[in-house]
Amino acid sequence: MTPPQSGGEAAASRPKERLRGFIGLGSNIGDRRAHLQAAVDTLAAHGVRVLRSSSTYDTEPVGLILDQAEFLNACIEIETEHEPIGLLDACKEVEREVGRTAGGPRHGPRVIDVDVLLLGMLEYQSERLRLPHEQVTSRRFVLVPLLELDPELTLPGGERLAGALAALGGGQDVRVAGPPLTL
Repeated sequence: MTPPQSGGEAAASRPKERLRGFIGLGSNIGDRRAHLQAAVDTLAAHGVRVLRSSSTYDTEPVGLILDQAEFLNACIEIETEHEPIGLLDACKEVEREVGRTAGGPRHGPRVIDVDVLLLGMLEYQSERLRLPHEQVTSRRFVLVPLLELDPELTLPGGERLAGALAALGGGQDVRVAGPPLTL
């Protein structure tokens, strides 16, 4: 007969909860699709399982620097045991491994951008990260691929992302560029 475990031992032996989430990918330097694919391929080594990918989309730059090349964007559905900051750290490490370097202007050209958009129904805020991502409802290049993956997707407060997309005004051109990334 096995002796009973103390609460701490029992908690330590239980598997961590795996959370479903969504990550946004973007690139506007070099072989954009290859950079997005490299990010998908690298995430598993950092405790992030990619479940599905949206199509890829050509998108016009938005934000502070509009005079730059178009981006190639996609969203991926993921599963992970990481807590929010652990997932952010994994994404930043993937960016470094794929070739993003420090420096350069905010919203400027970049080899790869790997952004945590949603992680389960978590609401989280720190100096480094806010979940849901603060721009998830205002960026067409995020909403279109997210809704391709899950047309019924909602935020933790119940807001439907399809409604957020319908409420956006003009601009932010988003065009299908290619098939989903390979898993």
